[in-house]
Amino acid sequence: MRRAYSVLLHRNLAAARLGGATSTAVPNRFLQTTLYGTTAGSSPSSRRWFSSILAAVVGTSLGVGGLIAASSASQEVLAKERPPSDAIPSDVILYQYEACPFCNKVKAFLDYYDIPYKVVEVNPLSKKEIKWSEYQKVPIIMVDGEQLNDSSAIIDKLGERILSKKKADSTSEDDEETKWRRWVDSHLVHVLSPNIYRNTSEALESFDYITSNGNFNFMEKISVKYAGAAAMYFVSKKLKKKYNITDERAALYESAETWVDALNGREFLGGSKPNFADLAVFGVLRPIRYLRSGKDMVEHTRIGEWYTRMEIVVGESSRIKA
Repeated sequence: MRRAYSVLLHRNLAAARLGGATSTAVPNRFLQTTLYGTTAGSSPSSRRWFSSILAAVVGTSLGVGGLIAASSASQEVLAKERPPSDAIPSDVILYQYEACPFCNKVKAFLDYYDIPYKVVEVNPLSKKEIKWSEYQKVPIIMVDGEQLNDSSAIIDKLGERILSKKKADSTSEDDEETKWRRWVDSHLVHVLSPNIYRNTSEALESFDYITSNGNFNFMEKISVKYAGAAAMYFVSKKLKKKYNITDERAALYESAETWVDALNGREFLGGSKPNFADLAVFGVLRPIRYLRSGKDMVEHTRIGEWYTRMEIVVGESSRIKA
């Protein structure tokens, strides 16, 4: 009942929000890894709670007819896909940067499959939390004492462990799921930085989020926020040139529309349930969803309904709080 009510609230919010949806002091390594984290927020719980409250108000304003329609839709309850208990690792530790899209990709996988995990927030300046590792990028994950590196490889390995039957024949070059997972790493992530740091106000907004959620001391927060925002503003201009982006927002919107076209009318690329490609797109977009760029993306493209479905089905984080 609680899950169905959550679906009702979120879908009312989506309908109202989208109108139908068709309608230099900072080391260089920090600049390279603050956003990306690898070579290739989740949204805070307070925002989810606020969204639910707002959704209740919106639901009331829709009237009886709107509530009946939403109630009918909520019968299709979206839920996490939990693997057999004997397939779930007993000890999972994720070394991450909170704002890293690749780290968020791994977290989307862990959250959706309800795999409990601990988080170690890595300081991107000192990286002291991963000094023990020869691999000096994030995400790094320890699974029952075994170290796994690189977001896609981590997901593949965990997928083989918990979903061996499903993933047995899903690695060919022509496989739809594989194709779109590679699109995420080779294209979608490269559109994000020019959008996040498009102008000085958006760069400051982004670094306010990064320093608020990252592992920084007080002085690092101050210096990183302002020096980092200024530096990444100029770095983003170089990235635009490198990836032949002339209009960063147009590139973001085009990528969102490309993904919606790939869905081809399906709730998810995986059909009635998300597959690894759905989780990859959702994961890398999650850090920007409530920044100006993410809000604009939802307002100006058709991706909002899919994203809301993903928020519902991925649900609450399975992270173990310290």
